[in-house]
Amino acid sequence: MSAGLLRNSFKGAATAAPFFPTLLDQMPNAIMVFEAENQQLVYVNPAAESALDLSRKSLEGQSVHDLFGGNEALNRMITEVKLGHVIAQRQELVLHSLPGSIHQELIQAHIVIAALEDPDLLLMEWFPIDQQLRSARDERVTQQVESNKQLMRNLAHEIKNPLGGIRGAAQLLEFELPEQGLREYTQVIIKESDRLQTLVDRLLAPHRKAHIIEAFNVHEALERVRSLVLAEFPKGLKIIRNYDTSLPDVMGDREQLIQATLNIVHNAAQALSEEIGAGVAQIELKTRVARSVTIAKQRYKLAMDLHVIDNGPGIPEEMMERIFFPLVSGREGGSGLGLTLAQTFVQQHQGFIACDSRPGRTDFHIQIPYRRQERPS
Repeated sequence: MSAGLLRNSFKGAATAAPFFPTLLDQMPNAIMVFEAENQQLVYVNPAAESALDLSRKSLEGQSVHDLFGGNEALNRMITEVKLGHVIAQRQELVLHSLPGSIHQELIQAHIVIAALEDPDLLLMEWFPIDQQLRSARDERVTQQVESNKQLMRNLAHEIKNPLGGIRGAAQLLEFELPEQGLREYTQVIIKESDRLQTLVDRLLAPHRKAHIIEAFNVHEALERVRSLVLAEFPKGLKIIRNYDTSLPDVMGDREQLIQATLNIVHNAAQALSEEIGAGVAQIELKTRVARSVTIAKQRYKLAMDLHVIDNGPGIPEEMMERIFFPLVSGREGGSGLGLTLAQTFVQQHQGFIACDSRPGRTDFHIQIPYRRQERPS
């Protein structure tokens, strides 16, 4: 958004937030307007609320210094614009959000400080530098995964017919063999054929079953996932609820979304084997409302945000680009289908799933847009 357009948007506006143009509420980047003298916030848009994980009501009245600490580079930018030396300043900075808070995060962002028509007000706009890179990466991975899934579906169909023939031939041969010892070999063939048949069925399952679309409470679904995982891992694992209970019901296939989340949480629990043994394993289920989101180049006003965060060893860097590919598993004995199916189910709800991982923290992020009838009252 150009500095001129920003100034014109606020031409003649009062300092009270209700008078600011609704145009900025629709902007995808985080935007805040503050008083030039004391840097006190008078307006934040929904994208800024989402970026800082704080409501507009709690943000307004705080100062830029309260939010980002004594950032000298940011202060210089504000001073240059406030004194009228420049109309706008642009710079890439690392912001320390919410200093002193347990929620403190580093935000590497492209910052714009711009003057407005009212000389007592300044505007700050920012977006994470990695946002565009992540969006491009997610789009590329989605395309690759879709190509791989199509290949696997075609391959599965090609395997099914000869596999049935092999199993049938082994059964006939078993009747003809005179010795029990020889029949053990045919039993190996039959059992391995059945195992492959099960694998093929799992590859085809997401595309066979019809959707059952209904409105459901996402937290009830997460509680079911939580109980299933804790039943399997009753000791040494803590699953933390970090729910926004104001979330409206989601329209979708309840069982598919339960299965998608269960696959992710179960994978996380299995990756936490050492932490479970030490009694320090944690998985956090975090839900929020995301505003003004773009998924697959489609714009949505609201979306359901779900994070599954664990404190495990992390995913090896060399695997990160392939974790949603079919038959890719970082665990011995794993089928490599859990994350593939999770991504398929989420995409069938027009959503996306992404992962950010480092040693000590892996975050699987699911976002599913709300449809018009799902908007909170």
